[in-house]
Amino acid sequence: KDRVVSVALTKARELGFKIAACASTGNLANSVAAHAARAGMKSYVFVPKDLERVKIQTTAVFGGNLIAVEGNYDDVNRLCAELASEHGDWAFVNVNVRPYYSEGSKTLAFEVAEQLGWTTPDHVVVPIASGSQLTKIHKGFHELGLVGLADGGDHVRISGAQAAGCSPVATAFAEGSDVVRPVRPDTIAKSLAIGNPADGYYALGVVRSTGGAIGSVTDDEIVEGMRLLARTEGIFAETAGGVTIATLAKLAASGVIRKDERVVAYVTGTGLKTVEALGDSVGPSAVIEPTLEAFAAIQQEGLMR
Repeated sequence: KDRVVSVALTKARELGFKIAACASTGNLANSVAAHAARAGMKSYVFVPKDLERVKIQTTAVFGGNLIAVEGNYDDVNRLCAELASEHGDWAFVNVNVRPYYSEGSKTLAFEVAEQLGWTTPDHVVVPIASGSQLTKIHKGFHELGLVGLADGGDHVRISGAQAAGCSPVATAFAEGSDVVRPVRPDTIAKSLAIGNPADGYYALGVVRSTGGAIGSVTDDEIVEGMRLLARTEGIFAETAGGVTIATLAKLAASGVIRKDERVVAYVTGTGLKTVEALGDSVGPSAVIEPTLEAFAAIQQEGLMR
């Protein structure tokens, strides 16, 4: 979210706004509060009341106004749309300055191409909340090709990943429909819990036009995705990253992702923000007394990995 907020608030200051605001499932709240503090802007950040505590703390620490709202993200977003109509002098990053905000996601395509030596991957897997990020990554690859900085920008296959407990775009894809029907979110992946995604229709279009797919995964599969990435790559991702990795595994197993493809998975947040999602699935390998004999005993019992 730092990418999109940096673009949005830079433009907001240029346009003369003094107050930054947003509706958020957590990560955007962190970023708006931080950027507003650095820019000397007042901030109003609105989040669902049941947001992970660490995301509330890491937003409140920046000193802006943090308002917890009864209801889910879609309720929060509706409130912010109404507030944006009443407060035309507030820069709501995902409402009245959204066109600038969304352009910031293109840098996710630019950075991938740069790290791949100014070439593009064959296939990317992107988590879907509102759907904006996926569409702008596609736009970023397209624009790289237009200006001649990377070959093959229009040939990147784009696939999406959603949590099964909030999968309106994945459902529409599976049904062959262009209609993204709103749902009530029920998932541990709260940063993706947008039941009425504003750009869902456009995300569907991008995925279909590029030959990708949209999958969904259960909460248990999300946790396993987090653990798989941690133990194989040393990367501790938040639940959204678990959604991406678990969906990637499903798409590979089903043949949607081919063995000969160079694939990039977008892991978009740190696991320190969603530690509680792991529950009791991780913990000490053993508890021992502080003696050599105790350690030797657990080695003999085969408790060590």
